[in-house]
Amino acid sequence: MSDRLKFGVFHAPYHLPTGQNPNLALRRDVQLIQHLDALGFDEAWIGEHHSCGSELIGEPLIFCAYMAPQTQNIALCTGVISLPYHNPLWVADRISLVDNLTRGRVIFGLGPGALTTDAHMIGLDPRTQRTALEEDVDVLMRLLRSDEPVTIETERYKLQDARIQMRPYSDIEVAIAATASPTGPRIAGKHGASLLSIGATMAAHAPDAVDLLALMWNVYEERCREFGHTANRGGWRLVGPMHIAETREEAQEQARFGIDAWFDYFQDVQAATHFSVVGKSTDERIAWVVESGLGVIGTPDDAAAQLDHLVRQSNGGFGSYLFMTHEWANWENTLKSYELFAQYVMPRYQGSLESLRASERWAAARRDELGAAQMESVKKAMADHEAEQEAKRIKAGASSGR
Repeated sequence: MSDRLKFGVFHAPYHLPTGQNPNLALRRDVQLIQHLDALGFDEAWIGEHHSCGSELIGEPLIFCAYMAPQTQNIALCTGVISLPYHNPLWVADRISLVDNLTRGRVIFGLGPGALTTDAHMIGLDPRTQRTALEEDVDVLMRLLRSDEPVTIETERYKLQDARIQMRPYSDIEVAIAATASPTGPRIAGKHGASLLSIGATMAAHAPDAVDLLALMWNVYEERCREFGHTANRGGWRLVGPMHIAETREEAQEQARFGIDAWFDYFQDVQAATHFSVVGKSTDERIAWVVESGLGVIGTPDDAAAQLDHLVRQSNGGFGSYLFMTHEWANWENTLKSYELFAQYVMPRYQGSLESLRASERWAAARRDELGAAQMESVKKAMADHEAEQEAKRIKAGASSGR
């Protein structure tokens, strides 16, 4: 595990309930990434979705390019591009362009596509998406990493002497999404790419949850060895939802603002049954998030406890934790949640507190000794001053007596 855990967001985004002004919702997306950048978050992963009415960003690369001049440090990441929806040649061309425009501030996340309704609209059988992803990543990586032309014909496209004309600006980091199947870690390991575990906290405290994360990492590590790559835990990202406030009671009360709409979406609208949530009443849903370990609705200490659990569960650590964004709370309380996390949780995992505490302990241990020396210095200065004043008085008296 890296000495410095990184933090970011995995931003679909979920603007729920459906029916909000979409333009204003996109403006909030922009403000959120700017807020996170100002707070020192490391990464913002932006999704690709085309249906279901609430996940409004259809092209993450456009959004990342738009955000680049409006932020300073945060990495802008595709989270994720649904590669089977596209011709990999044009995807490689676009990522190279954005990598050059941002001078290496993008991370390139790939996945099979989460919304089956998206796949349906372009005539793509959902049962073929994971096979298609593996095939397309092979092609894409050749385009990005080699100058050799690519000629290939699949059921979805044909390439003839294909190559990108402008090379990437940087050695682009590529990450492969993994939810419930071994497809993601198999592909990531094959190409030495990073691993993005979107379902990291699904039933995080259940008896079989450790096996799920262990399965993902073991498959990834094995495939890395098979293809001559080093498995890098620093590139492993875990995704899960959180909302925090100063007390658990406040956090749960704030979550009542929008958690029902989020649950309704997953239970009744989105056809992504691998991500299932449980509960019908608001109280049941809040309790399930907390008790299942899916996420945190609590305090900064609760957030830290969840991270500690995931570190133990991962059996060796990981590189980044990404908030699965949501609108459980209103806008003001959502921004405050990230601020509390940045203020009280992030420093615990980034090595920025140890030297401060060591300095405090050192100062406390030397306080009496150095305080006494300072007081002696003050007393001496006062005595020296008084002596000087007395000398002036004596001199003045002597002068006046002539």
